[in-house]
Amino acid sequence: MASQYARRIKRLRHQLRTTLAGPHALAFLPAIVLGAFWIGGETWLLAVSLGLPLIYALVGGFDQTGSTGSINRADDVQDVPLDRLLDDVLTECAQKSRTTASFLLTLDDFDELVDRYGQAAAQTVITRTADRLVGALRSGDRILTMERGLFAVVLAPVRHLDLEVAIQLSGRLQQAVEEPISMDSTTVFMSCSVGFCTASRNPGNGGTDLLAATQAALNEACNNAPSAIRAYAEGMQCESGTRSVLADEAAIALEDGQIRPWYQPQISTDTGLVTGFEALARWVHPERGVISPAEFLPVLEDSGQMERLGEVMLNHAMTALNDWDKAGVTVPQVGVNFASQELRNPKLVEKIRWELDRFDIAAERLSVEVLETVVAASPDDTISRSINGLAKLGCHIDLDDFGTGHASISSIRRFAVGRIKIDRSFVMKVDRDPEQQRMVAAILTMAERLDLDTLAEGVETVGEHAMLAQLGCGHVQGFGIARPMPLEQTFDWIRAHNAKLEDAPKICRTGD
Repeated sequence: MASQYARRIKRLRHQLRTTLAGPHALAFLPAIVLGAFWIGGETWLLAVSLGLPLIYALVGGFDQTGSTGSINRADDVQDVPLDRLLDDVLTECAQKSRTTASFLLTLDDFDELVDRYGQAAAQTVITRTADRLVGALRSGDRILTMERGLFAVVLAPVRHLDLEVAIQLSGRLQQAVEEPISMDSTTVFMSCSVGFCTASRNPGNGGTDLLAATQAALNEACNNAPSAIRAYAEGMQCESGTRSVLADEAAIALEDGQIRPWYQPQISTDTGLVTGFEALARWVHPERGVISPAEFLPVLEDSGQMERLGEVMLNHAMTALNDWDKAGVTVPQVGVNFASQELRNPKLVEKIRWELDRFDIAAERLSVEVLETVVAASPDDTISRSINGLAKLGCHIDLDDFGTGHASISSIRRFAVGRIKIDRSFVMKVDRDPEQQRMVAAILTMAERLDLDTLAEGVETVGEHAMLAQLGCGHVQGFGIARPMPLEQTFDWIRAHNAKLEDAPKICRTGD
């Protein structure tokens, strides 16, 4: 009983503080002061002038320790569970006939940030991101910093909040996160995925239900990351709750053809023509739909099935090359990712040779994609022999996610790398940030001196595409070109893309 009374008093003080400091009070303050002087002269004028600040002080208006902490950051209520905070806001909304919404934001590639820069730098990113989110919201909204790059936002009660407004707010939060963060001598670019649920779409009545719905929306956004926004829709909770993938189910999916490649195009920055596709694993479940690789790849890795996945992906990729040839569309090569488990197979080269002969595919049409972390951290002679053997066979060797694994020049030469794929962390905002431009230019200069081809990953805007072309990057790939798609959709996409090239303006490299 006492705790309820204390909470009511606290809520009343907050309401009074908000009323006295709100824009409506500031608008009427001159009129109130003049009215007091007109009614009671100087005595009333002094009483009102001194009384209003005194009332504001009594309700805690001047108690703003920790900058915006008690109003925005909610650092003083970190021990209060998020669902209980949502319960309080929903109760307040019901009393005032207003509404609210819950948002969850997660930093994309947060684990890679920790691996590359360390935990201290990651904490700096989290702190600055939280401060920026504060600036993108109202004073009454709550922001909670959670684990590993996860943030919760609870909106203070509002009169009107529909789906469009919530999506616009999500976009504003993403823009705040994506601003560059300067740390020591480097600049970090982050993006985030957002899931939200408005009170009107709450599948239940309480904060626990609203939080579960928001988490389901975030899971869906993460499946479509980076920079995805998803609103909660009916059925999401059931779908996300049943997506705990078991190893035996994944093994069956591999054999039944449920796990197959989707293809993302790579295009030349000189001609705009398609120069290849990357084969990316997707699980098309008959009941759950498309399952993100982030969900099933770790299961396959833990159960030792990555080599079998490689066989399935290669088989489909070879079939796709034959299908493109038969359809009369030009696809010079297809890229297939090779895990370290596959590369440790001493018979890998012979197996690939046999597959190429079986499908009657020239070796130069297969691009073997190897993570930079594998090249940088592997002293394994078997891996070195496999990669070099595939290169001698005629396959292209692509060094994937370049810039994340600290591969040395000697290791690049040792592993017969023919092309480096610049990681998306260097590509983000390259058209607007001089630091990014200098980093990419340095990578491209090194590649040119080593006679390596280049491809930029994660290209999302026309501006990034144009800047990379001007800097001299040979190829681009990313959502700004096209999202990964099933093989059946690639034929129409290629024809439509080639048709647009006739009227497209030509982008020339610097110095051409």
